[in-house]
Amino acid sequence: MAFPTSVNDQITDAVTQSNVKVLGEAPAVALGSLYQSMAHSTGILFENAVSAQQQQNTLTQAATNMGVIQIYSVDTMAGAAGTEKVSQAGVADNLTSLLTVLNSFRR
Repeated sequence: MAFPTSVNDQITDAVTQSNVKVLGEAPAVALGSLYQSMAHSTGILFENAVSAQQQQNTLTQAATNMGVIQIYSVDTMAGAAGTEKVSQAGVADNLTSLLTVLNSFRR
């Protein structure tokens, strides 16, 4: 010790050694804390990536489902459109119009 004190030298040595130990371990503890924080942040990053991927898969399945529904409804829509054209145009009306035009040429 540099200065003589009324405290026992063994006590001051123990306190000094404790302080040196704390100062010596401080960088390791700081790096350990930093590594834990980085590991936690990386874990959250991967959790968010997995969540985004799951949401993207859900959207992809929904889009695929809508595409399949549209593909399967093509024949039905074509049949409905054809039926609508025939029913609205009216074959009987067309024949009647044709007969009227032909009769007009007879006179």
